[in-house]
Amino acid sequence: QLQLVESGGGLVQPGGSLRLSCAASGFTLDYYTIGWFRQAPGKEREGVSCISSSGSSTNHADSAKGRFTISRDNAKNTVYLQMNSLKPEDTAVYYCAAAAPGSNWWAIRKMGPKSFDYWGQGTQVTVSS
Repeated sequence: QLQLVESGGGLVQPGGSLRLSCAASGFTLDYYTIGWFRQAPGKEREGVSCISSSGSSTNHADSAKGRFTISRDNAKNTVYLQMNSLKPEDTAVYYCAAAAPGSNWWAIRKMGPKSFDYWGQGTQVTVSS
């Protein structure tokens, strides 16, 4: 059974950092493009960052550029989202998602949620003083 499990969320002060992890079980991430999404109360789910299966290409939403870094360690079957300089508006439930092998990177990098096939349960990130 394909499963994605997020971890690393929590409460952090503005300006602080968190590193989220997305671990896969039941399959290997090597051939999957992975995206991080977030959803705040009353808002639609939005793409934050994504990384190609090889790790050679990444894309970030404007809100994440310069602050967030996405990386992957295929040997550990895990993808990471390093978040720095956090702001209260980053508060949301963060989800990781996987796009099936063979999916077109140039379409997936737009981070439309419907382009992703498998989803984790999410981890809460709260940025507050």
